[in-house]
Amino acid sequence: MVKIVDYKTYSREDGTTFCVLIAQGGLETVKSKETGKTYFTARKANVPCTFDESVCASLIGAEIEGTIKKVKVDEYEYSNPDTGEVIHLSHRYEFVSLEDEIVNNHLVEEEIVS
Repeated sequence: MVKIVDYKTYSREDGTTFCVLIAQGGLETVKSKETGKTYFTARKANVPCTFDESVCASLIGAEIEGTIKKVKVDEYEYSNPDTGEVIHLSHRYEFVSLEDEIVNNHLVEEEIVS
């Protein structure tokens, strides 16, 4: 289960705008690579939508069946908005619906018989 915790509005090059809902997964424990200590976190993902700002605002707090998954991508630079530190990442977080999860977990490869 994920919860809608916020939304953002973005502008395209042509001047039109669109919104993304910010979905947050449940509480997770992670072990620090530097200190070895455990801390809590929650994964977030931006999910594009067709809603305007008023609808997005009304959806904050709504819960949706699904999870936030870590997905490998080509390496890119990320600048931490709080510290200005630039780091290289090779993953992003993506919302996966319950239906997609079921399909992906039950796929069977087809065998080609000649």
